[in-house]
Amino acid sequence: MSDGEKVESPDYSKLDRRIRQRQRQLARQLKGSKRRNKTRLRIAKLHNKIADTRLDFLHKLSTQVVSENQTIVLEDLNVSGMVKNRRLARAISQQGWREFRILCEAKSEKFGRDFRVINRWEPTSQVCSECGFKWGKLDLSVRSVVCLSCETEHDRDENAARNIETVGMGHRHDRSAELTAEALNGRGATVRPLRRRVAGHRQESRPASAGVSMSRYIS
Repeated sequence: MSDGEKVESPDYSKLDRRIRQRQRQLARQLKGSKRRNKTRLRIAKLHNKIADTRLDFLHKLSTQVVSENQTIVLEDLNVSGMVKNRRLARAISQQGWREFRILCEAKSEKFGRDFRVINRWEPTSQVCSECGFKWGKLDLSVRSVVCLSCETEHDRDENAARNIETVGMGHRHDRSAELTAEALNGRGATVRPLRRRVAGHRQESRPASAGVSMSRYIS
């Protein structure tokens, strides 16, 4: 998160390994047999256990984020494109990022919080959160970076979370959002960005906010 707090997701690797073993066992068993049906039920129970563990974690995390902040800012991730990476596809699919966003949005509306989502094309992991220097794309294996301009050492996820908060709170312009707005206006005139209002919620002068970078949830 933008305040430096890190939250680790549950480890699904053991359950996932047991599912793969049971699936290999299922493939060798005779169709229609009692043993095959028993193995199928065991696989279903393991899948349910992963889903229940993930949902419990996401509920607790989203409740914590919403209750501790007046403004929640998330990044619109291209998950469908990310899962094309064969090495990370299984881990990404198990995290439930879309479900986390839905829970945060629903709880923000319930408790009168300001929920915002920034454009996926904003280079949050390519810009120094201290001085704004842009160093470009980084390989996923690089988890920390030293800014060439201000010489500040950043944790990759913490830096991205701070940039997400900065853009979401309007302290730095979301260039891609403006380009999208101008494209929707056929004449290229200035378009006032839409602002979501929550009924019964009064905006504070400088609300507590949290930018959340979800890349760290990959186990």
